[in-house]
Amino acid sequence: MDGLLLDTERVYTEVTQQILDKHTDGATFTWDVKSKLMGLSGNKSATIVVETYKLPMSVEEYLEVTSVIQEDLFPHVKLLSGVERLIRHLHAHNIPIAVATSSTRSKFELKTSKHKDLFSLFDAIICGDDKEIKNAKPAPDLFLAAQKHLKNPPSENCLVFEDAVNGVQAALDAKMNVVWIPDENIKNLTGDETHGATLVINSMTDFVPEQFSLPAFNE
Repeated sequence: MDGLLLDTERVYTEVTQQILDKHTDGATFTWDVKSKLMGLSGNKSATIVVETYKLPMSVEEYLEVTSVIQEDLFPHVKLLSGVERLIRHLHAHNIPIAVATSSTRSKFELKTSKHKDLFSLFDAIICGDDKEIKNAKPAPDLFLAAQKHLKNPPSENCLVFEDAVNGVQAALDAKMNVVWIPDENIKNLTGDETHGATLVINSMTDFVPEQFSLPAFNE
C-alpha cells in the first residue's frame, strides 16, 4: 500500500527528517537508508532509524513521536497514478484482490480515511498487526495470509504489486509472481537490478493486464 497505492512515502520522509533536524547535527534521511525500511514493520524500521542516526531516544519513544506527526499528515495522502483505474477495473471483472500491508490496522484506517470507497472494493485487507502475521516482510506471511483470504488460489496464479525490495522478496518466497514498481530513487541506487521480479515498471499506469492473462482495459 505505502508508496504503491498511496503516496505515503513522502510523509515518512518528512516526519523522519523533522526528527533528525531536531535531534542530530544536520543529518539527512537519505534514500540508501530509506530503501532498507520500505515494507518493514514499524518496529523494525524505527529500530534502523534510531540506530543508524544514533538518536537520543528509544525505539518506543521514536514511534510515539512519529505517530503524533503522522496523525496530522496521513489523512491527506493521495492515490498514486494509475491506482484507481486498476482497482476499479479488477473489481469490475470480479478478479479477487487484497491489500497486504505492513501497516497496523489503525494506521491503515488513518491513511485510507479519504479513500474508503475505493478500498471497500478489496475482498480482503491484511495488516501487519493481524494475529495471523507472525513475521514481517521480507517473510511471506502477509501474502500467504492474503492468499488464504482470497480462498487459496494457486500461488502461480497470484500477482503481487510491490514498490519495496523487501516486498519483492516476500512475494518470491510465497512463490508468487511480482510486479515491482520502484521509486526512481531506488532505481538510481540499484541500477538495472530486478531482484527477481517478474516485471519491473515505472508506474501503475504502465501496467498492461493482458501480460498476466487479465482482462484488458477498456480504452
